[in-house]
Amino acid sequence: MSNPIIIAIDAMGGENSPTKIIKGIEIHSLSTKNVFYNIFGDQKLIEPLIKKTKISNNSYKIIHTKNIIEDSDSPLSAAKKGKDTSMWLSIESLKKNESDAIVSAGNTGALFVIAKLNLKMIEKIDKPALSALWPNKNGMNIVLDLGANIECSEKNLVDFSLMGSALHKSLFENEESKVALLNIGSEELKGNNVIKNTYQILNDKKNPLFKFEGYIEGNHIMDGKVNVIVTDGFTGNVALKTAEGTANFITSELRKALNSTIMGKISALLNIKNLKKFKNKLDPRLYNGAILLGLDKPVIKSHGSTDEVGFANSLKVSEKIIKGNLIDKIKKNII
Repeated sequence: MSNPIIIAIDAMGGENSPTKIIKGIEIHSLSTKNVFYNIFGDQKLIEPLIKKTKISNNSYKIIHTKNIIEDSDSPLSAAKKGKDTSMWLSIESLKKNESDAIVSAGNTGALFVIAKLNLKMIEKIDKPALSALWPNKNGMNIVLDLGANIECSEKNLVDFSLMGSALHKSLFENEESKVALLNIGSEELKGNNVIKNTYQILNDKKNPLFKFEGYIEGNHIMDGKVNVIVTDGFTGNVALKTAEGTANFITSELRKALNSTIMGKISALLNIKNLKKFKNKLDPRLYNGAILLGLDKPVIKSHGSTDEVGFANSLKVSEKIIKGNLIDKIKKNII
């Protein structure tokens, strides 16, 4: 048997932790093989929780940590608190090559700062980018940047195109990666100078990792004609929050409509399979796991308010990008 994939886990970050973290590990461990978990956190809290699960005794190690980085901590104060916290030590295990990836549901700003303090940037990459999975009609999009960089240069957007495509290939190896720049129109003359210049660079200089498809407007993100969507962090974060809010609004209004009358309830019962498919398509837990791209080791951010199902999915994402050789794909194709 090959060496196991080793995932470092910050067990203390996010809401309802470490309970949801341990339950998430259990869900993931029962669906995969040859994965080992380095679990960082309060041993007195973690051990009783693990004993109640079906997690194999040979598949984990608990590394006791004294302190926790709170959601209310600023990135600077978190870094100062740092070296004996579950977040810092889990990231440090990547630096020491004791783990292959790290997953945390903790403070996002602190995670980025501590990751950058401990890990190196990939050579020729200037800025990291936050990427995430986003459903479309045909499967899944990779969207980046989602908030790590408010302003971006042409080189940054070109780098994001490559990194997003490498991520897409590591997750979906049999699909062709198709890149588009998020813009206010599909015509070549639309957009600011950075967007237009990036268009020219990507259009003129082909990359074997992806096919460049030009611009995409916000209303076509989920059409499925492309699968890697690139933008600056400000625009990407607004687009993400808008999509999340729209999905929540649609599911909430549909639930109200179906429960408001007897006929609605009967209709729901008759269409329960289709409604379940619809619910799963919009369930954010099934797409949980944002990846900080550009560092020389995989750093995965789970949503802080997700439950054990969502956290298990972030572990699944981390496993797939390790198996898919994400970092090597970026290094081999960077311009």
